[in-house]
Amino acid sequence: MERTHKHLFSKESPVSPNFHEQIKETENDEVVAALETQGLGELIQISRAIERIENGTYCNCSDCGGQIAEERLIAIPYADVCIGCAESNS
Repeated sequence: MERTHKHLFSKESPVSPNFHEQIKETENDEVVAALETQGLGELIQISRAIERIENGTYCNCSDCGGQIAEERLIAIPYADVCIGCAESNS
């Protein structure tokens, strides 16, 4: 136990010159992971929108079957529900 304590608290090895840079990189890991997840989600939605275009169902709401307004599709090209259903689901 004494040997472990000495190892953990020894001051023999100097702090890496890149220590602060390593901390900054580690701090950003969570942000990068979140952005990666968000980007992947958007790519999946875009892929599904392309499938709906190919199937001729792009403008149809996947919940109620009604039309998705052109303004909504311009704002969110991968929207798969109309504004009414989107508001109901939130």
